[in-house]
Amino acid sequence: MAWSLIKIMLFLAAVTVFGLTVSHVAEIKTPIRLEVAGNEYTLEPVTVLVLGLCALAVLWFLIFMLGLGRAIVSFLLGNETALSRYFNRDREQKGFDALSDGLLALASGDPKLALAKVARAESLLKRPEITGIITAQAAERTGDSKKAIAAYKSLLKDDRTRFAAISGLLKHRLRDGDTEVALKLAEHAFAINPKHDDMQDTLLRLQSHEADWAGAQKTLTAKLKHRKIPRDVYRRRNAILTFAAGRQKLSDGESSAGEQEVLAANKVSPGLVPAAVLAAGIKAKAGDRRTASSIIRKAWSIQPHPELAAAFASIEPDESPSERRVRFERMIGKGSTHSEARLLKAELYIADADFPAARRMIGDLPEIQPTVRTLAIMAAIERGEGADEAIVRGWLAKAVSASRGPQWICNICSRAHTEWVPLCTNCEAFDTLEWEEATDSTELPGVQSGLLNLVAGTAGLEFKANETGDS
Repeated sequence: MAWSLIKIMLFLAAVTVFGLTVSHVAEIKTPIRLEVAGNEYTLEPVTVLVLGLCALAVLWFLIFMLGLGRAIVSFLLGNETALSRYFNRDREQKGFDALSDGLLALASGDPKLALAKVARAESLLKRPEITGIITAQAAERTGDSKKAIAAYKSLLKDDRTRFAAISGLLKHRLRDGDTEVALKLAEHAFAINPKHDDMQDTLLRLQSHEADWAGAQKTLTAKLKHRKIPRDVYRRRNAILTFAAGRQKLSDGESSAGEQEVLAANKVSPGLVPAAVLAAGIKAKAGDRRTASSIIRKAWSIQPHPELAAAFASIEPDESPSERRVRFERMIGKGSTHSEARLLKAELYIADADFPAARRMIGDLPEIQPTVRTLAIMAAIERGEGADEAIVRGWLAKAVSASRGPQWICNICSRAHTEWVPLCTNCEAFDTLEWEEATDSTELPGVQSGLLNLVAGTAGLEFKANETGDS
């Protein structure tokens, strides 16, 4: 309103100045003499003024025709909007000004003003491929999902905006928990732009969530092809997908195909604990105990883990405690100082009723790493050495509130898991579980709680770490 009033006042001022100028020139009686090419011309001042105005008009017309000629040439060369843009330059300028205001409002945290400005820009520009994205984002900021989805859908018609539109719709589907439709959208977006890193990760996560392991492997291969992932990471994650596919086939009754995939996964990534455990079980079941033991020993050398110890024990279920102790020495190694190796050796000594050796092996772990398992082993040692029942119960009482020890922890959201899975059950990130200490978990990993009895074998100890709550 204020700007319109200013423009009116400027126009009136210009008309007034022009009128005064003409009036002043009309009062001048002295003629103006001009000499051009040897000819002398005598003109009245008013005539000179009129001729000057005509010259300006002709100059403006020539500039106009020059611009129009350029627009016509562009149109003939294939630019279908050249003529319309030429005649709508002022309208376009206002539209882009409104669009700029909308972007600034959105960046400043005022999505409602952004929506109003972008709506004006759309009415002036008629360019939904430009204004649609901003409209969708501003609508999302205001919480108007319906308007945002409608804006994204309007962008599906244009090849230039289709990927952005699908990405926006995918985000809303994921927010609503509609993973089935989200997977289809992600596949479509991936087909449009297979190099997009975030879309690759989203598709991989959705395919894994829906147990589409073959599709996930293709997506992972695309990440490697477009150099979005190091080759060593690719090998590990491809092994995870192969193992997951094999485990699925085993549960579906496809024994032969499932076993082949599990063994292939273990060969590619021997340090993948669940694959090593299952592969060793397959070989042991087939009577190839030597290969089964080799698989576990190699995995243990990469990452000592209680599940590997449990699997190694199950290869020879009928051996005596002394025989088991000797066999395990070949896997653990005599000089190993890893805490997992020390705990396992202590359990083996307990199984063989060598309680002094178990005490020496566990050493200061109850003080520096007072986990449920460590304290349970101390209780077993005290009981085996004939200590007072009160001392045994004292160790068990400490175990009740102690740390659960290492578990499968997501390195993204820190959620603890009682067993390894390809996707975190909380944030659904792929390949993020690591075996590390956690103090806030509410569940005991089943392998750890029963490992003492498993490696104890025939020692006859009626003790379980998860019975500490009854003490």
